[in-house]
Amino acid sequence: MPFQRIEAEKLSHSVVRQIEQLILRGILRPGERLPSERELSERLGVSRPSLREAVSELQSRGLLATRAGAGIYVANVLGSAFSPALIRLFAAHPEAVFDYIAFRRDLESIAAARAATYGSDTDLKVIDAVFEKMETAHSKRNPADEAELDAEFHLAIIEASHNVILLHMMRSTFDLLREGVFFNRQIMFKNRTTRDLLLEHHRAINDALQARDPDAAREAVVTHLSFIEQALQSQKKAEANEAVAQLRYAQEQDR
Repeated sequence: MPFQRIEAEKLSHSVVRQIEQLILRGILRPGERLPSERELSERLGVSRPSLREAVSELQSRGLLATRAGAGIYVANVLGSAFSPALIRLFAAHPEAVFDYIAFRRDLESIAAARAATYGSDTDLKVIDAVFEKMETAHSKRNPADEAELDAEFHLAIIEASHNVILLHMMRSTFDLLREGVFFNRQIMFKNRTTRDLLLEHHRAINDALQARDPDAAREAVVTHLSFIEQALQSQKKAEANEAVAQLRYAQEQDR
């Protein structure tokens, strides 16, 4: 008969499953430090030996990493999404920027529609809270905080879509965006007029999500990313024109 004896699950296996779920759902993020062994064992209600056994297993799977004297961290599992050679290739070729924006427009518009439909009330509160921080940062002269919150806003929407594959894929590309591989977001925010428009785009996205209108949310994301695409095209054209102008000026100086 195809039946097997049911055995009680080891506590360490329960701990492994819980931490795996937290990483899978994006609640524990790459590079995030776990509580101390004492605190974590108390929170989980397990002994330290059981916790150590679970941590050891998660380390062997490449999900956790120990830093000497610093504790236990979630491993940088996203770092393997793109090889260093491919990242350098992205950075060296401008067409990768526009392919990246098209990729985001396609997937984030779907994520926004899903967030409006499937996001919980708490998910929408998180998105709204990030937007309120963006409004506060908008009044500052330095655009760095607002540019950083821009990424947090979009990631909050992706988290609210409740699709773990989409979440981890987009999170890996946003890490490259933060590093300036595709383009420097702070440059986009330096122009005051552009900065005002970007805030209004985010307001439209947030309003559609709070109203739970998937079609409006999808359209607001498409409008936003299409604007970024056009702005970057204009910027690159202006840079090319300036390079030609400098050559003309240098030639004029030599005459």
